[in-house]
Amino acid sequence: MTQFQDLGLAEPILKALAAKGYADPTPIQRQAIPPLLEGRDLCGIAQTGTGKTAAFALPSLDYFSRHPKPRPLQGCRMLVLSPTRELAAQIAESFRTYGRFLRLSVETVFGGVPIGKQINKLRGGVDVLVATPGRLLDLIDQRALTLRDVEIFVLDEADQMLDLGFIHALKRVEKLLPAKRQNLFFSATMPKTIAELGDRFLTDPVKVAVTPVASTAERVEQFVTFVNSAEKQALLTLTLKKEPIDRALIFTRTKHGADKVVRHLQAAGIGCAAIHGNKSQAQRTQALQAFREGAIRILVATDIAARGIDVSGVSHVINFELPNVAEQYVHRIGRTARAGREGRAIAFVDKTGDEAGYLRQIERLTRVRLEPLPLPEGFDALKASLPKPVQAQPTAQRRHEQARQAPAGDRPKRPFRPRRGGVGAHKSAVRRAG
Repeated sequence: MTQFQDLGLAEPILKALAAKGYADPTPIQRQAIPPLLEGRDLCGIAQTGTGKTAAFALPSLDYFSRHPKPRPLQGCRMLVLSPTRELAAQIAESFRTYGRFLRLSVETVFGGVPIGKQINKLRGGVDVLVATPGRLLDLIDQRALTLRDVEIFVLDEADQMLDLGFIHALKRVEKLLPAKRQNLFFSATMPKTIAELGDRFLTDPVKVAVTPVASTAERVEQFVTFVNSAEKQALLTLTLKKEPIDRALIFTRTKHGADKVVRHLQAAGIGCAAIHGNKSQAQRTQALQAFREGAIRILVATDIAARGIDVSGVSHVINFELPNVAEQYVHRIGRTARAGREGRAIAFVDKTGDEAGYLRQIERLTRVRLEPLPLPEGFDALKASLPKPVQAQPTAQRRHEQARQAPAGDRPKRPFRPRRGGVGAHKSAVRRAG
C-alpha cells in the first residue's frame, strides 16, 4: 500500500500531513502526484470528495519548497481558478494546512467583498493565488495584478466553469499566462466541450481518471418520488420530519425558489438556511459555517453556490428540482457518501413537465435507474395539516420584476401627476384661484 512518505514529497509537507493524521493517499492522489512532481501537465477526471485538491496542492507545495524565489510584485507563482467563492476559500485553506511548515503566502480573490483590500494584499506578490474568473479579470483590468510570473496554473471544476458561462473569461486568461508553465486541469465530467477546453491549456498531459466519466458515488442510494410541483414543498417538509437525517442538502434551480423553500421549512419548525448568488458573502459564510458546525442540519442551495460545500456528514441530498443539465446531478449527489460513508439521494420529479425528460437524461448518463419511492401514506391529510409561512412582503426589486412579467393590461397604471408649469399645472392654478 502506497503511503505519502513513499511519493517523495518534501519533509515539511509530510510533517503537515502527519499532523492532520493523513498517511494513505486516495486513488487520484496516488496517480496524480508522481507525474506532477516530474513537472508534467495533467488532466484529471474525478468526482468531488475524492481528494483532488490535495492531488494538485501537495506536488505544487513540494515544487515551491525545492525552488524558493522572491514573490513577484503584483503577481503570483501559482494560480488556481475556481468557479465559486466557497470552493476558492476551501482550496486556499487546504494550501495553508498542507503548507503550514513552509514560508508561503496564500491569498484568495473573489467577488462579494471590497476589491480594495484584495489590491493591497497583492501589492507585494503572493506565492499561491486562488481566484474566481470574474474578480481575477477585474484586478487585471485595474492593473493590480499580472499573470506573467505564473509557473503553475490549475483549472479546477472545469465543467462547472463552462456551465456558468466562463468560457470567454478562460480564453482571455489563457492569453495572459506565460507560455512556459505547468498546467493542471480537473473536472468531474469530460464531455466534448470540456476536452476541447483542456486541449487549449494542456501540453502532452498525463490523463488520470479514478471513476468512469459521469459515474455517481457507489455508496449513494438513489430514489425518485413522482409528485406534482405544487405538492413538492409539503413532500419535502414531511420527508425531513420522517427521515433520520444528520445533514441534508436541498437543491433548487433558482435563488428565489431556494428562499421560498426556506420560508416554508422554517414555518414548520425546521431550522435551515439558503445559500445562493443573491446572498452577501457574509450571509453565505455564516450559513455554511452553521451547517458545518451542526447549528442547522438543512442547507438549501443552488448549483452555483454548492460547488464550494465540502462538509463531512451530509447524509442526504434532496433534489427539490432536477437540474436541466444531467452532469449537474452527478455533482449534486457527490456531496454525500464522502470519506467511505453511505448516503441517500432523493429526487422529486413532476411527470407532467420537463422534469420527466431531465430524469431520462440523468439515468442515461449515469447508467443508474433511480428506485421509485412512493408518497407517504395519508399524504393528502398530512399536507393539509402543515403550517403556512407568513406571507413576506415583496422587495422593491421583486415588485419591479413582477410588474415587468405581468401582461400589459394587468400592469398598474401610474397616477397622472401634472408637470410644474405645464397645462395641467395651469388648470390646477385656475381651479385654485376660482
